[in-house]
Amino acid sequence: MKAPPPLQVLELGLVAYEQAHARQLELVGKRQRGDCEDVLLLCEHPHVITKGRSKASDANVLAPGDVPVIEVERGGDVTYHGPGQLVAYPIVLLREGERDLHKYLRNLEAAVIETMAAFGLTGDREAGKTGVWTSDVHGARRKLCSLGIACRRWVCFHGLALNVVTDLTYFSRINPCGFDAAVMTSMSAEQTARGLVAPPATLSAVKEGLAAALAKALVRDLRR
Repeated sequence: MKAPPPLQVLELGLVAYEQAHARQLELVGKRQRGDCEDVLLLCEHPHVITKGRSKASDANVLAPGDVPVIEVERGGDVTYHGPGQLVAYPIVLLREGERDLHKYLRNLEAAVIETMAAFGLTGDREAGKTGVWTSDVHGARRKLCSLGIACRRWVCFHGLALNVVTDLTYFSRINPCGFDAAVMTSMSAEQTARGLVAPPATLSAVKEGLAAALAKALVRDLRR
């Protein structure tokens, strides 16, 4: 049986969005040329709002204030990134048999759902709405993870943003992915609401779990 291709993890820490974006584009070029293997970038960003290719994204930026707004080539609408949010950018060449972008998005969602389960939280999907959701203690639907990707010559980039210990008040500056900001939640907030104390959803712990879950969902051999 053929061994799965490697997925190299690079942890960038807290890094400016522009810097991480430039790193992605550099790696996309290298991956297209065969100069590197698949790479998973893991990071946090300082406060920033990004707009995807959706025509509605301009109208969904409400009151950014001192938070910069950056337009990028990923799919989707407007979203917020900030400290306490784990951002994952898989730079992955889709091989023969993998070239289905909808399935690729579902695989990213599956990795987040598996990661949440390790912290006592049930994640799921909303029909027709990309991302990962949960039902809060009152049964209301809440969103924890936003996804948006781009693909060039079958090399995917951009990825997902998972709210771990995020300051959710910053979402009020936008309609995240076209929704009211009140829909957003975080893993730590949901653990607190449920009285879950172990294992606590910390960035370091969630990072480890998400990297492993992404490698599993994408059928890659995780390398550190």
